[in-house]
Amino acid sequence: MAAHITEIDAYLSSKEPSETEAAIASFRSDERSGVQKLLDKYERRLNAFRAELRRLDGMMVYERKYAEFELIAGIDEAGRGPLAGPVVASAVILPKDRPILYLNDSKKLSEKKREELFPVIMEEAVAVGVGMASPELIDEINILQATYAAMRDALKSLRTPSGESVEPDLLLNDAVRIPEVPYRQVPIIKGDAKSCSIAAASIIAKVTRDRIMKEYDLVYPEYGFSKHKGYGSQAHMDALRLYGPCPIHRRSFIGGILGEESLN
Repeated sequence: MAAHITEIDAYLSSKEPSETEAAIASFRSDERSGVQKLLDKYERRLNAFRAELRRLDGMMVYERKYAEFELIAGIDEAGRGPLAGPVVASAVILPKDRPILYLNDSKKLSEKKREELFPVIMEEAVAVGVGMASPELIDEINILQATYAAMRDALKSLRTPSGESVEPDLLLNDAVRIPEVPYRQVPIIKGDAKSCSIAAASIIAKVTRDRIMKEYDLVYPEYGFSKHKGYGSQAHMDALRLYGPCPIHRRSFIGGILGEESLN
């Protein structure tokens, strides 16, 4: 008796991608239309998986170029442009022997996908570090220097999943060259779209910062931080004009909106 379609479905779903092609082929002689549709579905999934591996392979150019370095850390930040909240940086060292599917520039991913990838990166990365600079520090030393400070803190905080401190052998940076660090650096323009390591760092930084801004929304609900994350949306600027700045606003960023005299 031929296997029930639900049994075939369960069998195929249990297979690793490397086994799926042969598993599909083993049922192709079954002429039932339902079976053929099911096999077509798994064929599409397999093709999508292969396409994702090819895409990821294209984002490993720099990791392969500098493969002689054992521990390669990608570095990126989130929050240079907002009117409120910290700037957050992350450093991530990925394993060389297994890719993390769907890594990409955090701006190209939905919030849901970023949240899904966050625990995967945290669990599978060799090491992850996060650093941040407060709005007060941003106002004191300017956003670029504060970003560098957050990146240095991220490097200092690199830890394995078990909590062991790690020092990288090479840095792949999204565009910038970080002063006052002892490691060799490779700045890459639009690196978060060209390097898996930098893409992973961009996701960790973005999710971390978004979560912080959602917490601030509970403290200062009138500004809508959970929606715009501190960026200069019309709703945010309207709230600024109505309520004035709160403690997490960057004074050096909002003078043009409120007038310098209102910040004194």
